[in-house]
Amino acid sequence: MKKIIYSLILPLVVVTGLVLANREIKNETPKKSISKPISADERKAAVKKWEATPAGKLYKEWEASPAGKKVYASEAKISKSIRDSTKMEAVVTSLSLPPGSRLGFGVMVRINGDDFILAFGPEKSDKNILNFKNEFEKLHSLKVNDKIIIRSRNVSHAPKYAYPIVSGEYVEQDSKILYKRAPRKGGC
Repeated sequence: MKKIIYSLILPLVVVTGLVLANREIKNETPKKSISKPISADERKAAVKKWEATPAGKLYKEWEASPAGKKVYASEAKISKSIRDSTKMEAVVTSLSLPPGSRLGFGVMVRINGDDFILAFGPEKSDKNILNFKNEFEKLHSLKVNDKIIIRSRNVSHAPKYAYPIVSGEYVEQDSKILYKRAPRKGGC
């Protein structure tokens, strides 16, 4: 009798072990290869290689042009406010972005006498059709010549645009917050 019970339990244990072993292999996440950061020499070599391409040549020509120098000078005027993420006074000059821009929703503003693109990104509506709510809803109430207070941590440029591009993170008008970017999920 014992031999029959052992002969039935032994295959059961073996099959269970195989099933569990197979399950562990499937659940194991593949290890990501950790790439070490590239060195300064490798970075310089990559930049030199890119500058030799047609796009790199056009970019270098734009940087040396009067339009490129004007954009860099405008960026320099607000660089301290951007670095410290302090408030900047701005005046809305246009409710639309330059023709052909693909920056999403934004407005043109004047800060310290220079024009900037204040870009917020693509407009996303609430997923519920009955509750159509847009995160930029309050910004749509802005008018030309409205004075606003903005805060940003990023300014960029592109040869396609004759103005520096300020990322809109915070907009206030008459001590009322019109827009505040939500913090990134899963970030630091």
